[in-house]
Amino acid sequence: MSFRRCADWRGEKPGLDPEQIRRIIEEQRTQQTQDDSKGTENAGAEISGSGAGTPTVPVGERLDFHLKPQQLIDYLDGFVVGQHRAKVILSTKICTHFNRLSLPDEGEDDVGRIKNNVLMIGPTGVGKTYLIRLIARHLGVPFVKADATKFSETGYVGGDVEDLVRELVQEAAGDIELAQHGIIYLDEIDKIAASGRSAGPDVSGSGVQRNLLKLMEETDVDLKSPHDLSSQMETVIQMQRTGKADRKKVNTRDILFVVSGAFSGLEEIISRRLNRGNMGFRASSDETLTNAGESHTLLGQVRSQDLIEFGFESEFIGRLPVTAVLEELTRDDFLAILRSENSSVILSKVRDFLAYDIELSFGDEALERLADLAIGECTGARGLVSAVEKVLLDYECRLPSLDVKRLTVSAEIVEHPDRALEEFVIDHSLRAWCSSFEKDHGIRLTFTVEAAALLRQMAADAGRLPGDLCPELFSDHGHGLKLLEKTDYEVTEDILGNPQESLNAMIRQLYGNTT
Repeated sequence: MSFRRCADWRGEKPGLDPEQIRRIIEEQRTQQTQDDSKGTENAGAEISGSGAGTPTVPVGERLDFHLKPQQLIDYLDGFVVGQHRAKVILSTKICTHFNRLSLPDEGEDDVGRIKNNVLMIGPTGVGKTYLIRLIARHLGVPFVKADATKFSETGYVGGDVEDLVRELVQEAAGDIELAQHGIIYLDEIDKIAASGRSAGPDVSGSGVQRNLLKLMEETDVDLKSPHDLSSQMETVIQMQRTGKADRKKVNTRDILFVVSGAFSGLEEIISRRLNRGNMGFRASSDETLTNAGESHTLLGQVRSQDLIEFGFESEFIGRLPVTAVLEELTRDDFLAILRSENSSVILSKVRDFLAYDIELSFGDEALERLADLAIGECTGARGLVSAVEKVLLDYECRLPSLDVKRLTVSAEIVEHPDRALEEFVIDHSLRAWCSSFEKDHGIRLTFTVEAAALLRQMAADAGRLPGDLCPELFSDHGHGLKLLEKTDYEVTEDILGNPQESLNAMIRQLYGNTT
């Protein structure tokens, strides 16, 4: 088929018909394949890996991977609290996977090549995504993360799992060879388990599992999606301009797949298998598995048959030979996270306040109270973020307008944030006025505890802040105290009762003694 016919078609039918475009492209590719078999120019050849215009230096040399499992474990220990067994499993298998890149090619038969894709099981907020993201960043390999729930079986509305591989190429800045040695992380994998309750085809469950089978083992993925109209149009334009259509492909043989999920209800399946389930009528709520330690003990004994009963295809589970179970976080874990110098929770909130030039710090007792609040959230480490936000949101709103330079979060602030905020604002207004008075007059004013309490009461009765009331009460004190040659002046409860009369009395006494 010639492109003249394509032009005639476009003239006869306005608009773009995707199916017609795909048919034109396939006919053109078929023609190019026939030309190649006759010895003509190699147009439309399939290109994979280093032949796709990527660097010719082997990826093993570019990554220069020599990391040992213990080195990766030590790195993770600096960021993730606990989860030692999961760190050992992930570090060992991922280091082994990438260290094998430096070995000579195993040949066409690929004897001994087994890809150790990983299944991570654990409740929400225990660090599953964080662990994999840290590992990918430390290794310097392309990394793509997605939720399994957004995909559907090919041909149905929803994402295509092959798009994960294309995203990996984008993360590698178009370097196909590098992308072929990346990591794809699929979260919420338990949500695509077959429910067994669907009357029609399970396009978002078992259908997605079947589509993932070849990707997780080895297959070639077209760099341009056959369902993406813009990609197909680019191919048509390329054919018109050059007479060629490069079919770049990405091989998934060395792409490591890591999947994770909370797997709620899996403990009951394991319990039944171990004959530890309750027999007879349904157990009461007090007899159900609620203890975190008991749950982790059961999950640690998970087998393939449990996952198959949960709703996964046996072929799918067979491509996930490595399983890592993560533990529920305890109060001590929460406290260790908050105290860590690499705590993303604390560092993130510090940067939030730093954006307003406010220096934020936390007392140790405040961290303990925050850990207690996070336990009640029941969302793992994410509960720490929720606890911190609930305590400091109003502070983040009001303090930037008060020209506050620093804030130390105390246990009182965590336990009674609203009351503590009002007290902080009142005290800050008085401190700010005293600082301004000293800057203007060179005289340092202080208030006794009783005077400060009385001033706060006077301001409350007037519906004002102490710092707004002081300029009226001490309007003449700047010049008067200079006459008295004062550099420090303490305001007592008696002075606050009539500040002007107290100042006049001191001046009369000074001049009376000099006459």
